[in-house]
This record gives sequence, C-alpha cells and structure tokens, in this order.
Amino acid sequence: MSFLKSKAFKSYRFSLILLCSIIISSIIGIIFGKDTVVLKPFGDIFLNLMYTIVVPLVFFTISSSVANMINLRRLGKILKYLFLIFIVTSTIASIVMLITVLVIDPVGNASIALEVGEKIEKLSIGEQIVKALTVTDFTHLLSRSNMLPLIIFAIIFGLCLSLIGKEAKLVSDGLEILSKAMMKFIKLIMYYAPIGLCAYFATLIGEFGPELLGSYARSMLIYYVFCVVYFLVFYTLYAYIAGKKKGIKIFYKNILPPTITSIATQSSLATLPTNLDATEKMGVPKDIRDVTLPIGVTMHMEGSSMAAILKIVFLFGVFNMPFTGIDTYLKAILIAVLSGVVMSGIPGGGLIGEMLIVNMYNFPLEAFPIIATIGWLVDPPATCLNVVGDTSSSLLITRIIEGKKWLNKQE
Repeated sequence: MSFLKSKAFKSYRFSLILLCSIIISSIIGIIFGKDTVVLKPFGDIFLNLMYTIVVPLVFFTISSSVANMINLRRLGKILKYLFLIFIVTSTIASIVMLITVLVIDPVGNASIALEVGEKIEKLSIGEQIVKALTVTDFTHLLSRSNMLPLIIFAIIFGLCLSLIGKEAKLVSDGLEILSKAMMKFIKLIMYYAPIGLCAYFATLIGEFGPELLGSYARSMLIYYVFCVVYFLVFYTLYAYIAGKKKGIKIFYKNILPPTITSIATQSSLATLPTNLDATEKMGVPKDIRDVTLPIGVTMHMEGSSMAAILKIVFLFGVFNMPFTGIDTYLKAILIAVLSGVVMSGIPGGGLIGEMLIVNMYNFPLEAFPIIATIGWLVDPPATCLNVVGDTSSSLLITRIIEGKKWLNKQE
C-alpha cells in the first residue's frame, strides 16, 4: 500500500496501467483468436478520436508557436538543427541496420511463393516532391493524409502573423488558446486509452498473431531484436548527450506512454498527442516540441529507414542477387533515408516507401507484395522507433538551442 501512495508510483501510474492493458489484450488475443474482432469497435473509437484531433492539433500548435515566437532567428535555428539531426540520426540508423543484416542473413532458407502484384506506376521525382509538399486545394489540408503540406502551411501562416506584429496579437493569442484546448482534449481522450488500446491490440493479436510464424519469421526476429538493442543503446546515448545522467532519467521516466501507444496503434500520427505531452514533461521548450514533433511525424522515421534496409537486403536474397560493393551499400542507405522521409505517419504509409524501393532498384513487380508483407510485420517496432526517435531528437535540439544546462532551467 505504501508503494501505491509513493511518488514513484504516481509518476508511472498511467504508464503501468497502459502496460497492463497491453499485456491483458495480448492474453485475450491469444486465447480467443479471431473472436476478438467483437472488441474492434472499442479500439476504433480511440483511434478515431486520436486521428480526429491530429489536424487541428498540428495546425494550432505549430502556427501559434511560430506566431508567438518574437525571435525569428530562433525559429530558423530550430529548423536548421532539426533537419540536420533528422538526417544524421536516420543515416546512423540505416548504417547500423545495414551492418547487422550483412553479419546476420535475414533471408536464410526462407521459401517465398512469388505473387504477381498490381502494376505499379512509375515514380517521377518531380511529381513526388510536388505532391509531398503541396496540395491542389485548401480543403485537402484538412486531411491527415497531407500532413507535410499542412505543416508547411502552418509554419508560413504563423510566420506571417509574426511579421505583422502587434496587429496580429489577438489572432496569435487565439491560436495559443486553441493549442491549449487541444492539449486538454488529448488528456481527456487518454482517460479512455487503456480500454481503447486493449481492445485494438487484442484484435490485432487475435487476427494476425498465428501468421507471424510463417516464412518471414527469421527477418522479423532479427528486426525486432535489433530494434530493442537500438532503442536501449542509441536513445540512451542521445539522451545522455542531451542532458547527461539527468537526461537519461527524464527520458525513461516519460517515454513509456508514447512507446506503448505507438506499438499498439502502429501510427506515428496517433501517437503525436501522447508524444507532445511526454516531451513537455521532459522539459523540452514549447516552441521546440511544437515544431520538431509534428515535422518529425512525416520527415523523420529511423525505424522505417531501418526497415527499408531489411526489405532491400531481403529482396536481393529472394531474387539471388549479390548484395555487395560500396556503391550498393551507399545506394541502399540513401534509399532508406529517402523512404523514411516520403512515408506518411499513418498505418500503411510505408507502401509509398516500398514503391520507391521497387522502382529505384528495378525489381520485378512480384517484389512489391513481398516487401509489403515485411512492412506490415515489422510495423509495430518500426513505428515505435519512429516516434521515440522524434522524442530523442527534440532533446538533442533543446541541448543545442538552450545550452548544456537546459535541464537546470526546468527546476
């Protein structure tokens, strides 16, 4: 009873409740199998609430943060280091994964029946860039499938308000209030999280669990184990760089809710509200977290970059193609980083990255369903690393912008 009343329990209470709900849901899924589909509506309610709030949350938090940023040099500095850290960490993740699959063959003796996929449209780099950054109509910005254009619009809108100055203060203050309202909305939704996540996770385990023992088991095992090691080694290292031992402490104290939510929902977007709340508790300044995390959802995916390396090597093995040579490795790393950038923050968004892999390597059409299956199988841990990678990046950016004593300012 003394532990239940302790400060430590209060700090981890919600995280422990979420963890227990996932454990319970796993047991339910294993015991009842596909009958757990009756629980799906309860999980869908939670996901729909999270998805519904994402668009206004992203717009209000980014635009209000930029609009109320008196020092525009600070915004430029944040964006500069944001893109630098995103590229560096994604590249590191890709290189480490590449070394792993070169040492441990992910294909083994797996026998895969090639299925003929649908015809894949050839990608035009110019069209991909235009579609990734812009939309044809304002109403399209209100869809979570166009997060990057929404983020760009929110930054420019906030910048315009900031340039107007005092005349725009009323609007800027209004955006700030709406941003706070969205955060309150999130806290209300999270009261339902243990029930919603339990139902959703139980359905996933019940419907797809047995299929995880198929021909892809070897690749899955390598990737899942690698993700755990990467999480513990590299994110601990990044937290240490950001704030020494105290940085590691605040990181692990607050990272469990985003981690569990990302694994259960398999969505960076659905986890964004939880991640914003976690970074706030870590002491990341509002302007940094409000800019870094929404952009990171669509442009920084360490887990997806690592999954891209696995898919590339897997296809080379399946089609008996030699995966050797520095030029081959460099191309794989480049494609992996690009795949992480072009993917959207919703379940299934990896299909775009998979099309990119098939097209750039000129693999036969049969390759697409193969890596699409791998993409689904590794999606939970990949999403987890995508989300936590954004969290650790926000800590690193805070360390650069605020200085090495930034944690002392929070006390």
